[in-house]
Amino acid sequence: MAPDAQEAYCYLTTTGRTSGRPHTIEIWFGASENTLYLLSGGGDRSDWVANLLRTPAVHLRVGSQEWEATARMVTRPEEEARARRLLAAKYQDWREGRPMSDWASTALPIAVDLPAFPVVPGLG
Repeated sequence: MAPDAQEAYCYLTTTGRTSGRPHTIEIWFGASENTLYLLSGGGDRSDWVANLLRTPAVHLRVGSQEWEATARMVTRPEEEARARRLLAAKYQDWREGRPMSDWASTALPIAVDLPAFPVVPGLG
């Protein structure tokens, strides 16, 4: 089941790269089928990005749905463009033919590939 793309935020839990403890952030997202896209304005210096680079297994919540998933850096140009368009359109009212904001055009894109079905909280 795909996430509800209309939700305002998602909640991403990474494993601390030094502490090993879970760290949860509230973050903007764009959804395309079973992939969520996030943009890191701090690039790979953001703690959450450094955490998932060490341990790509993450927990993600959108609304009442939750997934155990895998995060990855976006490296393909066409996927990078998709991620930027999704988030810029959703949060900054960007439209084709208009320039994107600095954030939307320069932030580091991260993808979270979701399994087909969410987990049942408490049973995941």
